[in-house]
Amino acid sequence: MRKPISKVSVIGLGYIGLPTAAMFASRKVEVVGVDVNPKTVDTINRGDIHIIEPDLDMVVSAAVNRGFLRATMVPEPADAFLIAVPTPFKGDNHEPDLSYIEAACKAIAPVLEPGNIVILESTSPVGATEAMAGWLAAHRSDLTFPQQAGEQSDIRIAHCPERVLPGKVMQELITNDRVIGGMTQRCSLTAAALYKLFVTGDCVIASGPRAAEMAKLTENSFRDVNIAFANELSLICDELEIDVWELIMLANRHPRVNILQPGPGVGGHCIAVDPWFIVSSAPDASPLIQTARRVNSGKPDWVLDQVKAALGNHLANHPAKTAAEVRIAVYGLAFKPDIDDLRESPALEIAEEILAWHSGPILVVEPNVDTLPASLEGAALVQPAEAARANIHVMLVDHQGFKGSARPEGEIVDTRGVWAEAPRLYSFVERRMVA
Repeated sequence: MRKPISKVSVIGLGYIGLPTAAMFASRKVEVVGVDVNPKTVDTINRGDIHIIEPDLDMVVSAAVNRGFLRATMVPEPADAFLIAVPTPFKGDNHEPDLSYIEAACKAIAPVLEPGNIVILESTSPVGATEAMAGWLAAHRSDLTFPQQAGEQSDIRIAHCPERVLPGKVMQELITNDRVIGGMTQRCSLTAAALYKLFVTGDCVIASGPRAAEMAKLTENSFRDVNIAFANELSLICDELEIDVWELIMLANRHPRVNILQPGPGVGGHCIAVDPWFIVSSAPDASPLIQTARRVNSGKPDWVLDQVKAALGNHLANHPAKTAAEVRIAVYGLAFKPDIDDLRESPALEIAEEILAWHSGPILVVEPNVDTLPASLEGAALVQPAEAARANIHVMLVDHQGFKGSARPEGEIVDTRGVWAEAPRLYSFVERRMVA
């Protein structure tokens, strides 16, 4: 008979770990969150949050005040451990860095007890869950793990990747299906029972952790390839003097075509990262995925060329001016609309590059942050009214507050179509009437 889970420990209280911890706590499960940042721990223990995510503040505040959620820097015994730590790259070849997962294993190993389950939520390359099991076993030779004892192991191990959209995390944690890959069937069922404490979507059992790991990587690589197609279309249309926004609207009239919208690149800790995890595992079999990554990672360079061309146009039209007198306004820094997350953001990258080469004032409009990152020291965080007085306007993120805004005076570099004129599609009858 499966032991009921009454205490959950979440390792890593970032954009996924904290919402997940709050969700369990909202179901009156005792949750201990673990993070290496003392400021994060103190903030949560006050009932506050250190990230922006709709509705998260209310859930965390209620959970802390009712005694179901607290944070610490030192792991303690629990029934279930969820690891939600970063999985970045190391070096220039996009080699996955699993050191954060390994460190988490070392931290929780001393408090593991028979019957515990350890679930890796961090998006990881194929084989990471098995590596995690190996690291835990190396630290706890007195316990058995699935790779040693199968279904009879003391400790259960599984992978269950997050599959949520920033800005809608609290909703999608509940409603989205979860893919669960346990190292044994017992591991999978134990993990599924845990998530069913708050998940209303299906808990889909994969054949093992490798299939679950690959599923998450495949989802984001699929999106990356489709975005790359849209981004490449924008380059082609610029060369052929075609309005890319009109082109995509026309092509999408086909019942089986749904081209995405182009942008300044691809950011965030998922779509810009996960494809490389597949490439690292099968470099010779993934040319399409690699090409899509190159297209998307190269788009910021093209945007910068457009900004430089706009500067050249402005100076040509105002020969008495110097570059140092030209004001450039940048709209948006986040990696996607209506959030404060700057991780892997192409908009931030572009803003940094503009600041590096332009000698004049740089005005930044980003309604979701209170201060600019250190990399933009020298730029000014301003309101839209002040940015409207700039000479060059660079739209990078289509935040809701930007949509519907009047096209400003001056040179325009619009990577999101916010200021694009929407073409009218006439029917044959309408066209005859106009004629």
